[in-house]
Amino acid sequence: MLFPARHTTLHAHRRRSPSLLTALSLLMPPALGGTALPAASALLITAALTNTGGAQAAQMTAGSVQLTFTVDQLPVYVNGDTSQWTTPPRLVAGRAMLPLRETGVLLGRPIGRADSGQPGAVQLGRLVVDTRSGAATLGGVAQPDGTVTTLGGVLYVSARTLADTLNANLVAADDSGRTLTLTSLRDGGNPLSPQARFSTDKNVYAPGERIVYTEYAFDPDGADLTARKWTGRQDVYFQPGTYTVGLTVTNSRGLQSAPFTRTITVQGDPIDTPLTYALKYALPGDAFPDAQVLTYPSALPTPVTGDTAPLIFSDSPEVPTQSGVLYQDTVTGRARLLAYHLNGLGRPARLYVLARNLDDRPVDILTNRVGETAPTRIEGTLGQVTLMEYFASTGGTTLTLAPGQTAAVYASPTLNAGSGVNVMQDLTANGRVELTVLMLEDTLPPTAQVAQQLPYLKPDGRHVRGTFPDAVRHLRVTLGALPTRITIGDGQLDPALTGTDALTGQPVKLSGNYGVLYDLQVDGAAGSAVALSPRGGLYRGAMNITDGPIVQAIKLPRVGTALNASAPTLMWRANADHLNIDFVPASGSNLPISLVFYRAQSLPGWGGVLKTYQP
Repeated sequence: MLFPARHTTLHAHRRRSPSLLTALSLLMPPALGGTALPAASALLITAALTNTGGAQAAQMTAGSVQLTFTVDQLPVYVNGDTSQWTTPPRLVAGRAMLPLRETGVLLGRPIGRADSGQPGAVQLGRLVVDTRSGAATLGGVAQPDGTVTTLGGVLYVSARTLADTLNANLVAADDSGRTLTLTSLRDGGNPLSPQARFSTDKNVYAPGERIVYTEYAFDPDGADLTARKWTGRQDVYFQPGTYTVGLTVTNSRGLQSAPFTRTITVQGDPIDTPLTYALKYALPGDAFPDAQVLTYPSALPTPVTGDTAPLIFSDSPEVPTQSGVLYQDTVTGRARLLAYHLNGLGRPARLYVLARNLDDRPVDILTNRVGETAPTRIEGTLGQVTLMEYFASTGGTTLTLAPGQTAAVYASPTLNAGSGVNVMQDLTANGRVELTVLMLEDTLPPTAQVAQQLPYLKPDGRHVRGTFPDAVRHLRVTLGALPTRITIGDGQLDPALTGTDALTGQPVKLSGNYGVLYDLQVDGAAGSAVALSPRGGLYRGAMNITDGPIVQAIKLPRVGTALNASAPTLMWRANADHLNIDFVPASGSNLPISLVFYRAQSLPGWGGVLKTYQP
C-alpha cells in the first residue's frame, strides 16, 4: 500500500540534544500562578457547547487521532492532513498550552457540560474545568494553578494535562523545542448510541456539479432511526471553497449519534449554472432561479373544439353571515360545480349542494370527479388540496332521484366559525335537475322544505357567482424556439369567461377563470421541461400531466408557496413528443401564471455528465 507524503521535516533528526531537553520542558505541568478565568471565558465555553467553529475534526476511522502542532503557529496536522487553528497553541511560563475547545474538536472529543451538573463546569475526558473560577480537577484531583489560563478571551489548558485526561501520548516532534505531537485514542462513545454514516461520490467537485450523498447510518441493536439532522448539506455548490457536511441520527430510544462529518472541496471551471443545474436535476414542484422569465417570447396556443360543460360557480357572498341559498341553477347532462365559502355565521355550519329532480321520470346523477378541502382557515390550502383530490378522484357515485325528489350530492364536514370549504365536482345528469348551494347552521337539516324557506343571499359585490358555458378550454401548441411561455388568467391573452347570475339575471365575468379546465396539448415536447411562474403573487395549485403512458398529478410547489415570477417551479420533463397538461386555476391563489418551456436535454457547452444515481 502506498502512503501519501507527509510533513517529514517535523519528524526528521529525532535525537536527544540540548534543544530536545528544552522541548521536553514544554511537556511538564504548568508552574503555579496561572490566570483564573474571567466571566467572558465562561460565556465563551458555554457557547462552545453548541458551536464548534474554527478547525474541524477529521473522521475517526483510524484507532488514534494524531495532532502535530507548533506553538504560536496556525497550521496543525490532523493524521497528516493540514488544518488551521483559529487560536494557535501558546507558551505560558515556558509551558505548552492548547485551546481547549478547538483541541477537543480536532480530536473528536468536543467539550460538554460536566457530569456533576455543577453550573459553569465543563468536561473533557477526566478533566473538569470550573469556567467561573478557573479551577480544574483531573479524575477528581485538584490541579495546580496555571493548569488553565485565558488568553484573548480563549480558554487554554496545559498540553500535558490534556494528554493525561485523554490517556494520550505527548512527545516532541523535532529538535526545535516548539513542535509537539499529541496522539489520542478515538472516543469509545456510548455503545447504545446509533452511528451516523454517509459518503459522497468523490471529495473534489467543480462548481455546479451534483454531489451524490449515500447514507448508511445504523443502530448497534437494530433499533429504528427516527430522525436525521444534516448540517451544511447542499446537493450542489456554485462557489469555490471548502465545505463541511455533517449528519446526526437519533434512534427510537431517543439516543443521538455523535456528529459525523466529511469535507468537500469545490474548485475549477463551472459545470452548470443554477438554471442549467435545475433543468437537469430539480424535482417536480421545486423552485429554481431564472430572472429572465418575463423576457421570453409568448407562445399563443390554438383553441380547438372538444367536449365541454358549463361551470356552476358559487363564491358570493364568499363569507355568508346567515343560513341561506348561495346559488342555484338548472342543468342537464354534464356540469362542473365549484363552491368556495367561509363560515361567517359565528357558529358551526355546513355547506351543501342539493339536487332536485325536475323531470317526471327518475333521473340518475353521476359524480364523475370530486375534490374537496374542508375545514381549513388557510386559503392557499383550499385550492391546492381540492385540485390534488380532484385529479386523483375516480368518481363513480350515482344518486337516483324520483320525480320531485331532493338529495344532497355534496355535504361538507362541520365548519367552525371562520373556517372554509372548497369543493369542485363534475356531475352528469341524464335529466333536468336543479342544483342549490346553501350554507346551513349545523342544527338545520338539508331538506327540500328547509331549503324552500331559506332566503336567497345577496352577492357581496367583490366576488363572483354565476353559470358559465364552455368551461373546458382545449388548446394546442407546437413548440419552436425555446425558452417560451404561455400565459393563463391575465384576461387579455387568456380572456375571462362570461356568464349569467341565474338568481339575478345579470351578466357576470369570471376573472381568473377559476374552475375552468384547460386541456393543453403540447407538440414537439420531447426533451423539454415546463415550469410554472407566478405572475400575480402567491400561488399554490396542482396540474395533471400525461406524458406517453405516464399520468401524474403534480403538487405546485412541492412545499410552501410560489411567490416570485423569477423563481419558477418545475412541473415536468417531457419524454413523449405529445405532452398533455390539465390545469385548473387554484381557488385562493393569485393569477395570472405563465407556463415556461425550456430545452432540458444536454446542450452544447454543458459540462460533465448526468448523474442518475438517487440513493
